[in-house]
Amino acid sequence: MRGAAIATGAVVVLGWPWAAPRYFVFLASLIVVNSIVAIGLNLLSGYTNQLSFGHAGFLAIGAYTAAILAIRASWLPLPATLLAAGLGTAAVGLALGVPCLRLEGLYLAMATLAFGFVVVEAILNLDWLTRGNDGLHVPPGHLGPWALATDTARYYLVVVVGALLVAAARNITRTRTGRALLAVRESEIAAQASGVHLAAYKTLAFVVSAFYTGVAGGLFALVVGFLSPDSFDVFLSVDFVAMIIVGGLGSIFGSVVGAAVITTLNDSLAGFQNYRPLIFGAILIASMLFMPGGIASALRRLPLLASQTPGSASRTPGSAPRTPGSAPRTPGSAPRTPRQGDDR
Repeated sequence: MRGAAIATGAVVVLGWPWAAPRYFVFLASLIVVNSIVAIGLNLLSGYTNQLSFGHAGFLAIGAYTAAILAIRASWLPLPATLLAAGLGTAAVGLALGVPCLRLEGLYLAMATLAFGFVVVEAILNLDWLTRGNDGLHVPPGHLGPWALATDTARYYLVVVVGALLVAAARNITRTRTGRALLAVRESEIAAQASGVHLAAYKTLAFVVSAFYTGVAGGLFALVVGFLSPDSFDVFLSVDFVAMIIVGGLGSIFGSVVGAAVITTLNDSLAGFQNYRPLIFGAILIASMLFMPGGIASALRRLPLLASQTPGSASRTPGSAPRTPGSAPRTPGSAPRTPRQGDDR
């Protein structure tokens, strides 16, 4: 069943540009980009319980790094440009993660939120490099002799990069590193008692999360083709947090699902910007109340719920189970006291 679902999903993803209108191909590219950001944020928040509202800043750093390299170092291969965007953002993540080790909860959230504001202000003031409010046009990239001048070409690029990063994230979560990150999330005291170096693993989570978001920023620059500071405001960081809450904290699959849901909702509500905070707030409250584990957890419970349908019981309602070897009850004998677990 799982293999069939994966095969069907692969066919849909690969065939999407040939069946969908051009705009929906562009929207699917944005979903993949946001999925990469959500996976990176989930590795930080879902696995080490470090809540960040600054990932729009990381995305901006990756996007502007890739755009400036594409303009001023056009000879650089595209994979190297994306790698540079990721590594540059990871370096900033390291610089932010180390001083934030002493912070947690609301204080950490406020620190990362302030970081996002600092990045936007830096973009505005470095207008000789970023063109400030005028915006920065990003030339279409080249992958060897092929120009990524169409939405279809850019879509396949982000899908390939996204698939590689998903595979890498799954490998991380299944290794000793992933188990250590989960231990930090469950109990820092217990994790430290088990030999987990808290500072090292929490900083590592920040760096990996920033790297993922930086690569996503480079892809975002190529897909959109134009960058401005307004694209990386605090509401974008809130969207990223909403993606991992709706999809499921600590779930790679949930990150992808949450990114698809929130990105599609953002596009659908483009004409209702005044009501967008209200709608998103209601969605977050409903998710935390009725699906605390997110959509991914709800989907995992579906087979269990299906197996517990009324027709799945092997014995008839009202019948009492007989203990093997027990004597049959004779007519007129005293009724047996129901045991815990007997049907009534």
